[in-house]
Amino acid sequence: MRTLIDSIAFPEGPAFDKQDGLWLVEKEAGNLIHWKADTYNRIAVGGHPNGIAIHPDGSIWFCDSQQNSIRRYDPESQQVETLVEQIDGQALHMPNDLCFDALGNLLFTCPGDSLDDYEGYICFYHPEKGVKKIAEQLNYPNGLAFSADFSALYIAETGSKWIWKYRWNAQTQEIDHAEQFFFTGGTIGPDGIAFDQDGNLYIAVYSAAKICIVNPEGIVIDELTLPGNNPTNCAIDPNGRLGVVITEAEQGKLWQVPSIKKGLL
Repeated sequence: MRTLIDSIAFPEGPAFDKQDGLWLVEKEAGNLIHWKADTYNRIAVGGHPNGIAIHPDGSIWFCDSQQNSIRRYDPESQQVETLVEQIDGQALHMPNDLCFDALGNLLFTCPGDSLDDYEGYICFYHPEKGVKKIAEQLNYPNGLAFSADFSALYIAETGSKWIWKYRWNAQTQEIDHAEQFFFTGGTIGPDGIAFDQDGNLYIAVYSAAKICIVNPEGIVIDELTLPGNNPTNCAIDPNGRLGVVITEAEQGKLWQVPSIKKGLL
C-alpha cells in the first residue's frame, strides 16, 4: 500500500478521468483535489464537497452536503456552478454521492444526517428533464454505482448495512425489483462503492478498516485490510496502472493498492 496524498481533511469520492487523472474531495476544507503523475493541487470550491462523478464532457459534478446542492466544476474555465438545490420545493437533504447512467442522466443520494430515520432518498436529474425522487424512506442511502451495462443500480444503505440492487430503466427514469445483494455488517456500515471490469463490487466499509470485494453473485472473494478504520470510498484505475485507490478519513489519506483489475469509467 502506498500513500499518494496525506493530511487530507476528510477525503471522499475518488474518480478517474479520461486523461489519466484522479479527482477526489477534501470535504472539511471545501476543496476538490486533482492528482496526476504523483503531483496534485487543491481547488477551493467552498461548502462540504462529497461524492464525485465525471461527466462525459470532462466536467466534475459533486455533491455538497453543507450547501445542500449538486454542483459542477469545469476544469477548462475553472468555474463552479450550482445545478440543483431543491426538490419538490424543499432543500436537498444533504446530498452525498452521485453517478451517471449511459444516457447522461444523473442519480444521487440524499441521506440526511441520521442512520435510522427512514428519511433518505434517491434522486434523478437531467438539465432538460429536471429533478425527481425515484426512491424514498431509506436509512442513509450513501454510495451508488451502475453495473457495466447500466441495467442495474447498486445502493449502499449505510443504516441497514445492506447493499441493494435495483433494476434501472433509463427511458422512464425509474428503479424497481429491489433486492438485498450483500450485507456488510460493521459498526456503521457501507459507504462508497465501485465496480471493476469483471463485475466485482468494491465496498468501503466505514469503521471496519476494510474494502470488501464481492463477486456478481454476492460472495466475498477478497478483502483489503487497511491501517485506518474509516474508508470512505474507492475507485479502480480503468487503465490498470494504479490498481485500487482508497480514501480514508481517520488518517486523512489517499492510498493506492496494486491490482491487476481494471475499473469502469
